Amino acid sequence: MEERRRSKRMELDAKIMVKRLDDDTADEVIIEIVDISKTGAGFNCKTPLTIGAIYEAYLTIWTKEMIHCFIEIVRIEKKADTFAYGGIFVGMPEMDMKRIETYETIETANGNI
Repeated sequence: MEERRRSKRMELDAKIMVKRLDDDTADEVIIEIVDISKTGAGFNCKTPLTIGAIYEAYLTIWTKEMIHCFIEIVRIEKKADTFAYGGIFVGMPEMDMKRIETYETIETANGNI
């Protein structure tokens, strides 16, 4: 399959709390980040989410700082007991993109990517 990502993906051991924007329910679910770039994230979640929906998220990054962002679900894959999702960040501030990009630079320099 041809690689279509515009930014390099990295693994990040983090979790985020997600709630859907166009729904009144305040349910939040914890998801596990599998890979992340400045433009999006891949993650696993046991709760079914909707493709095309935008979810509000609070991402805890490697420095233990929290990034408030919005993720649009663009890919869903059913696994044995969970779902694998791909999402793009919507309206993420440049400063937060730079934080993720800095992590990529450090990981590349350390030879982890």
